[in-house]
Amino acid sequence: MPTTDRLRDPELRDPEFLERYRAMSSRDARFDGQFITGVHSTGIYCRPSCPATTPKPEHVRFYLTAAAAHEAGLRACKRCLPDAVPGSPRWDLDDELASRAMRLIGDGVVEREGVPGLAARLGYTPRHLGRILTAELGAGPLALARAHRAQTARALLVGSDLPVADIAFAAGFGSVRQCNDTVRAVYERTPTELRALARRRRGAPEHGDAGQLVLRLPARGPFDAGGVLEWLDARAVAGMETSADGVFTRALRLPGGPALVRLDADHDDPGVRVTARLASLADLPPLVARVRRLFDLDADAEAISAALGADPALAPSVAAEPGMRVPGCLDPHELLIRAMLGQQVSVASARTALTRLVAALGEPAELGGTTWRLFPTAAAIAERGGEVLRGPAARVAAAIGTAEALATGDLRVDIDVPRDELRQALLARPGIGPWTAGYVAMRVTGDPDVLLTGDAALRAGAARLGLPAGARELERRGATWAPWRSYASMHLWRAAVGSVAHPARSVVGARQVRAAAAR
Repeated sequence: MPTTDRLRDPELRDPEFLERYRAMSSRDARFDGQFITGVHSTGIYCRPSCPATTPKPEHVRFYLTAAAAHEAGLRACKRCLPDAVPGSPRWDLDDELASRAMRLIGDGVVEREGVPGLAARLGYTPRHLGRILTAELGAGPLALARAHRAQTARALLVGSDLPVADIAFAAGFGSVRQCNDTVRAVYERTPTELRALARRRRGAPEHGDAGQLVLRLPARGPFDAGGVLEWLDARAVAGMETSADGVFTRALRLPGGPALVRLDADHDDPGVRVTARLASLADLPPLVARVRRLFDLDADAEAISAALGADPALAPSVAAEPGMRVPGCLDPHELLIRAMLGQQVSVASARTALTRLVAALGEPAELGGTTWRLFPTAAAIAERGGEVLRGPAARVAAAIGTAEALATGDLRVDIDVPRDELRQALLARPGIGPWTAGYVAMRVTGDPDVLLTGDAALRAGAARLGLPAGARELERRGATWAPWRSYASMHLWRAAVGSVAHPARSVVGARQVRAAAAR
């Protein structure tokens, strides 16, 4: 008898349920992390690709978050480890309250500021926020944060040699007992048992030098890690960042203090290997969240390729560069200042200006036996930027004024700011135009649907691919690429500077292209 004939519950006849049930029945790994399969006859939840026997539809409910499955009384499957997958691309695809809340929870805001702090950032009372998240995600902010802690603890148990007590603290638990109880409730194993099982399956974790932590972050494949590393290499600022042989290292400021982070591609599976030296283990969750955003690890590469590849002009680039990502950022304030100083200048000029700024105003930090520089705070740039910055007076004044607004809180640039609100706030600032506002929204909030048609290099790339080179015409053609226009922008930029798939040839002045692509 067909499945649909057996479905008596109206919920089970819902098209979304049927679509997810088909994906689960085919064990389609592309949906891992996008939803969770709750099997109420066994009391477990799984990733869609779990190899276990397909349950009957009347025993299945689908959840958007692990926290919702926990709230429903389910525990994680021991076979497929449903939280050992990339996160849901939904939290970047839309800009709704739930998505912004999930981005902040992943950044560790609940651990640092509590639910009241989370609610204040989002502009709601804690009670109202709890009602909204429970209705949309099946769990309130505390439950969502608890699930995130459990996932962080599992990743550390599997991927590091840290003592359980240190893992409990790093994951955000208030005590070792709380960590043990949560891990046991979610995974039906103690932390020690979970670690032993993982090592039998995958072997011992990698070891870093003394004081270092090594962790692997999975990506949704296909994944062009090399493209992001090339992007970072081209923009590395001396004294703060180094890049060589596909390894990017930099010093950055985290909530608990300065950190040194080394990033390179995981060549065994799609993902990034993170080697970190932290001032506080509590900084691990925000670091992980920021690296995930930097490499755009949760992007739905299959859906993006299918949508963009349907355009004959983009299809060759999509086929030649599978899994291209939109680089995010590690520090929103830093990215805004870098974008402003990089406007209308070459890569070399931008790096020179930023190197001078970091050397003069960046706080020194002894990390791993070497003195590094942190990117200057907004307050430091506001106070002394005029002594260091060079170039047109209007540009310098705009950068200093923006830094002052960031320092005082008059301008908020962060992952939780609604995208349209962020653009409007930026456009209201002197010296910030549509290009900078769109670029910052793309890289800070992960907006997947930005097409910067005012960019000369992007239009040059469009011309090379046989697309309209005029801003208005390209905007109209680009409407068919929604909601993935940020990824189309990356393909156009890549085409502008030339690649194996798209040899460079003169469309506009080479200096103009390099200057635009540098930003």
